[in-house]
Amino acid sequence: GADIKPFTPEKAKEIVMSLQQPAVFCNMVDDWPALHWNTKYLSAVLDGKKIQFRIGLKTLDLVPQFETRCSYVEATLQEFLAWSCGQPSCLSGPFSCYEYSKYWAYADYKYIAKLFEDKAEVFQDIKWSDFGFPGRSGRESTLWIGSEGANTPCHLDSYGCNLVLQVQGRKRWHLFPPGDTSFLYPTRIPYEESSIFSKVNIANPDLKRFPEFKNATAHVVTLSPGQILLVPRHWWHYVESIDPVTVSINSWIELDADHEARVEEAITRTLVCAIKSAENPSNADVWLNPTEVEATSHDINLEYLNRAVSAYFKHRKASVSEQVPPSTIGGERVTSASRKRRKRQVGPEPEGCKLLTHEADHSTVKAEEFQEIPFGPHLIQVLPQSQETSSMGARAVESDYRDLIQGNEGGHFGKLHCARKQLVMSNDCETPANQMDSDSSPNASQTALSTNDLLDCLVNPHVISLVAQLLLERTRI
Repeated sequence: GADIKPFTPEKAKEIVMSLQQPAVFCNMVDDWPALHWNTKYLSAVLDGKKIQFRIGLKTLDLVPQFETRCSYVEATLQEFLAWSCGQPSCLSGPFSCYEYSKYWAYADYKYIAKLFEDKAEVFQDIKWSDFGFPGRSGRESTLWIGSEGANTPCHLDSYGCNLVLQVQGRKRWHLFPPGDTSFLYPTRIPYEESSIFSKVNIANPDLKRFPEFKNATAHVVTLSPGQILLVPRHWWHYVESIDPVTVSINSWIELDADHEARVEEAITRTLVCAIKSAENPSNADVWLNPTEVEATSHDINLEYLNRAVSAYFKHRKASVSEQVPPSTIGGERVTSASRKRRKRQVGPEPEGCKLLTHEADHSTVKAEEFQEIPFGPHLIQVLPQSQETSSMGARAVESDYRDLIQGNEGGHFGKLHCARKQLVMSNDCETPANQMDSDSSPNASQTALSTNDLLDCLVNPHVISLVAQLLLERTRI
């Protein structure tokens, strides 16, 4: 009986593909070897391999700590653990400039297939097949290792839905439904494909500057080891580590809607690159996220757009014709959501574009076919905060496993980091991470509109969605 899971793979997949609100799966991964992937184990497996950590300040500012406002260090997990424990050896190591009480460190978005490329056997420690996705393992997953206070700025993912396994420590997730987009003041600066950021610091909102944020409805949950969070498509999320060390593993699940989303992202990239590249070179605005390699040319961006449109219609035609089998390249299934942060290649047939021409696993469950959501001890709703607590800030309320059981209503593959370009890399002890104090938007004393103000309106998700529909209609004609 110990091996019996509360949901069959078929039922789990039905829930993942149909549920339009966040929920926590419990008792589904007790036999996963990945549950032993704590930092000490990973340190031994990596055996001195250096990885990149993003460094941020623990002090709460009114401005989100975007990746462009952080510093970066290369360090081993052993050095990270020594620093997080306050060992004297850190005085001369890569973290020597950063006092643990004042800074956090985050090895985020680590592509497991790249990190463990010489230890492929560890991929099988992650068994997404239990959720109805046979063949999906660590190869299609990303790893996140952080210290207390490490956080991901509030954003939504353009592609797929998200399954997140908590392995070590706890993380607090602040989630907002897609309908709250206008309350979260979306921006594409810093720009990276697949991520739409919020200009609001969820942990310390500036309600004078962003008054509509008070109308947003936060769904807050504390994810504990052994639990898996489902983040549905286009749900906003701000994530913070609340224990000394945290380890998480996630995988993005491709959806049919990703085909249109790729058209929208291609339009956005074309506009952002064209307009920002036209600015005066003396402008110090660091508008590309460090995860983006470069500002691609207009010709290349237009090629991506045309290929995305072609892939969209190819998918539409295939869907009408009947189901198409999952694509394979060298025997491996290619997923659309897994391309969230893949480096684009330039050439006769860029890799990113080539992948767009292949079909992914499109087996979804229509909403009307989903008869009953089996909420209970094994599938826990992430409930919205009450209106009263929501206005107090996102930290006010959290829902953990015990609270939810009692009914308390208090409550990308990722980017290839080998392709990461260090636009903001500071190992200077005189100015670590403190140089992240400027916001690209004009302050209250300025009256002139900036390029970023124009872009916030021009590439607003609602505007881009409309442009994509008009463009697809024009292409259809």
